[in-house]
Amino acid sequence: MFAKLLIANRGEIACRVMRTAQAMGIECVAVYSEADAKALHVRMADEAVCIGPAPSAESYLCGDKIIAAAKETGAEAIHPGYGFLSENADFAQAVIDAGLVWVGPKPESIRAMGLKDAAKKLMAHASVPVTPGYMGDDQSAETLKAEADKIGYPVLIKAVAGGGGKGMRKVDDPAKFEDALESCRREAKASFGNDVVILEKWIESPRHIEVQLFGDSHGTVVHLFERDCSLQRRHQKVIEEAPAPGMSEETRAEVCAAAVRAGEAVDYEGAGTVEFIADASDGLRADRIYFMEMNTRLQVEHPVTEEITGVDLVEWQLRAAAGEEVPLQQDELSINGHAIEARLYAEDPATGFLPSTGRLEHFDLGDYGRIETGVEEGDQVSPHYDPMIAKLVAHGETRDDAIEGLAQILENLEVWPVRTNAAFLSRAVTHPQFVDADLDTGFIAEHEDSLIPQAAPDETVWNAAAMVALAEDEPDPLAGFRLNSDVAAQVALGHKGERKVIDLADGAVFAAASGFRDSERVVVFHGGEATEFSRGVRGSGGAAAGDGAILAPMPGKVIDVDVSEGQKVAEGQKLLTLEAMKMEHSLTAPFDGVIAELAAAPGQQVQVEALLARVEKAAEDA
Repeated sequence: MFAKLLIANRGEIACRVMRTAQAMGIECVAVYSEADAKALHVRMADEAVCIGPAPSAESYLCGDKIIAAAKETGAEAIHPGYGFLSENADFAQAVIDAGLVWVGPKPESIRAMGLKDAAKKLMAHASVPVTPGYMGDDQSAETLKAEADKIGYPVLIKAVAGGGGKGMRKVDDPAKFEDALESCRREAKASFGNDVVILEKWIESPRHIEVQLFGDSHGTVVHLFERDCSLQRRHQKVIEEAPAPGMSEETRAEVCAAAVRAGEAVDYEGAGTVEFIADASDGLRADRIYFMEMNTRLQVEHPVTEEITGVDLVEWQLRAAAGEEVPLQQDELSINGHAIEARLYAEDPATGFLPSTGRLEHFDLGDYGRIETGVEEGDQVSPHYDPMIAKLVAHGETRDDAIEGLAQILENLEVWPVRTNAAFLSRAVTHPQFVDADLDTGFIAEHEDSLIPQAAPDETVWNAAAMVALAEDEPDPLAGFRLNSDVAAQVALGHKGERKVIDLADGAVFAAASGFRDSERVVVFHGGEATEFSRGVRGSGGAAAGDGAILAPMPGKVIDVDVSEGQKVAEGQKLLTLEAMKMEHSLTAPFDGVIAELAAAPGQQVQVEALLARVEKAAEDA
């Protein structure tokens, strides 16, 4: 076993790898950008090396800087985590050529599975069922449109080098195909440097089923059963679980065997995941489950597999990279209970899931279940990287037990002032349809309105805020408070311009909440939501932008401007596109009117609340 490991990543996964490696007695080297100089993974490491400015392209995606850091510190091996360079075959080869150990599959295996079109052809030869579609070399818009028409709508456009939900567009209307293709290619080029796409038939009632594989250098490939990752938002996984609900032993055996054939076809070593799309219109049937792609790395959702198998996949990765055999053979692996994971993002569902950045002034994820995070209280959530700040994992004897555990984690977490999707996740995991395992990848889109937290706090939350305002300085201001107690007090609070005098009379009803306060405000945590109230007569929460003012909702880069000054626009019409945290965000007209002012241009970097444009109502509408 090597003595020193460099982790070529940041955030949660860098911390996750570091914990296992250090427990094995391996010294760990962190690399970091200037924006991450004080990050948790840097603080945890035995050594740390700065590799460049905040943009990933100048730091975490610079393979030569990472290899130089490994040599400088005497690290013998490099673990890439997930994202960044984890599936870059050229980087893997460069690591090996530098005389270092690559903790991952062989470069040729990465190449074989790296492009979705080539991978699907390879899988077909290995008797792994594939989704109907187009994987041709002709990438002209005319040919792609013609092939989409042949396949039939809805059709899915996928970047061959895509991943993480990026470079994918579903098209329902033939008239919108070319616009979707252009958008998909632009995103794929920016994210992966490759704008080649494939087309796939959109599967009705689809479920996302994936199988965890592991191989060693001695020719053994085993599976660690399946996961269900069907709860997705815009192709980005949100909640994952293992095993897949409704999966029969017969179907499990066939799907997992197909995944092993996929791994054997590319002589796979290390941890990897074979992803399938299932037509679940008639339940999970092996003859309706198709290969989508293989991720030649550790997955974000690997903890749920670890929870049901008792395996540490990072330890297995390190041992396999050191030349050891797979620790357990197939007949020694079994499923124990059920596990569910939710991805906690720094984003605000109430504003269309826009990223939320800033300092984590208050950050408490509780002590129940398994928490994987890369931040602590006082850390900064940067606008430069993916907004996931934690993975919340619950394990139980049954699926119902796991759901109850995850709901408990979400109910009790406290994050402020950075906004999160915790309340959204809580509503999703307790939704009757999810509890009944009535799932497909359209679940969130179908129920999104009901999953987004309510815009205004109800009376029970106002009452809870009043109790927090009155409480003594103690860890839980609501601890010991009883309904119908002899409280009689009045508290003046404000919230987003609304002011109330709360009378905590006998019989007042309170939300299950916790919170904190200072001289000017009260913050209450309830059901995953954080709500701020002002104390006294002042309002709270900040006023919305003035009528027609289009402000940047976060720091980012303007990548497209669709209008010009003096142009008439309609309510909901896209005005410009802002890129932040590796995602595109469209800003639209709030009402019919005219572009009175345009302060943004393509390529421009803007700060939060910067004026980008101003729409004035047309004279006839005034």
